Amino acid sequence: MTLAPSAVEAERGFPLVPRRPLHGLELGPFRGVRRGVGSDPAGSRPYRPGDDVRTIDWGASARLSAARGTVEFVVRERFAELAPRVVLATDRRPGMALHAPPWLPKPDVIAYAERLIADSAFRARGLVGSLHFVGDEVAWTRPTGNPRTWLTRPTATSFVAAPGSLADGIEQLGHARTLPPGSFLFVLSDFLDPVPEAAWLTAITRGWDVVPVVVQDPTWEASFPVSVGRLVLPLADPVDGRIELVRLSVEQARLRRSEHEARLAGLVGAFAELSLDTIVLHSADQDAILTAFLDWAAARLLPEGRL
Repeated sequence: MTLAPSAVEAERGFPLVPRRPLHGLELGPFRGVRRGVGSDPAGSRPYRPGDDVRTIDWGASARLSAARGTVEFVVRERFAELAPRVVLATDRRPGMALHAPPWLPKPDVIAYAERLIADSAFRARGLVGSLHFVGDEVAWTRPTGNPRTWLTRPTATSFVAAPGSLADGIEQLGHARTLPPGSFLFVLSDFLDPVPEAAWLTAITRGWDVVPVVVQDPTWEASFPVSVGRLVLPLADPVDGRIELVRLSVEQARLRRSEHEARLAGLVGAFAELSLDTIVLHSADQDAILTAFLDWAAARLLPEGRL
């Protein structure tokens, strides 16, 4: 099933509900009174160790250095923007492109989920960015509040990222200091190439609201059909996408189903131990995908009594 944009797609969306409120941070389209990441100038001050070098005002630094006869650096300060920031980290391994029947069309599911997340963020006057790998190169789009800029950003047309690239991307994003605490990080993958716990901890310690979005075929990855026992099947490696013919007995098929179901339960359980709320997508139907995101938002509202 191909996910073509529907006539009502522009009206669809879900609320971006933070897992826990952060002091001094709120969602909205307004400029804050505190300093932080933003676009409106608030002033300048001397450079302090640990400041982002990209905030240095080189012109002002040169003038101050010439006046004092010493090397001086001046950094620009800006008013923090209180609109939500959202980054989409997408897994683009070859295994994510296994969408020939009877597999779930993961590229189509991811494409629609990305549009849904971005539309929801823009509706909240938020900023949206993205990160993925093309081969060994990372493709990073800084968060923007312009939907037109988002739609025209360079995007990958193939799934050729190396195993482990998703974890590398999260690690690089964590060290880049480009996202303030409270930013949403949606990570879209089947997670059959596991992301080490250290990568998740890097994002969590940054104060980001990390949301794993698990995209798995309901028949062949989240479970396994016992009825295929004694048949010759083309089975694909979930990491590199290589396909080989395999004959399974009924008992082997039953064992594989138990392993797949336990693997998914363990994955969601591991995320829960890290206090991460998981969204699981098993269908290419647009309504089912939207419902999964709405359920995620509703579950976050319920404990706070905000429904």
